[in-house]
Amino acid sequence: MANSPQSKKRARQTERRTAVNKMRRTRIRTYLRKVEEAIAGGDQKVAAEALQAAQPELMRGAGKGIMHKKTASRKMSRLAHRVKAMNA
Repeated sequence: MANSPQSKKRARQTERRTAVNKMRRTRIRTYLRKVEEAIAGGDQKVAAEALQAAQPELMRGAGKGIMHKKTASRKMSRLAHRVKAMNA
């Protein structure tokens, strides 16, 4: 357990940051789920719109350190390929 004032403060800060990061991660997952549902629905236009909405959220998460930049890029790429393949 934290004993020094500095370690107590760091514990408080970590608690706050964890809550913020959890909210951001949840928000990203919600946007990804909307894209997945749109792809499953079969309407390419809706899926493309959902992908457009999800892209900034994913990249914002990468910028804030919620996920690695390459992880976000990989997810975007795979979703984009799936949306594009719906047309064929």
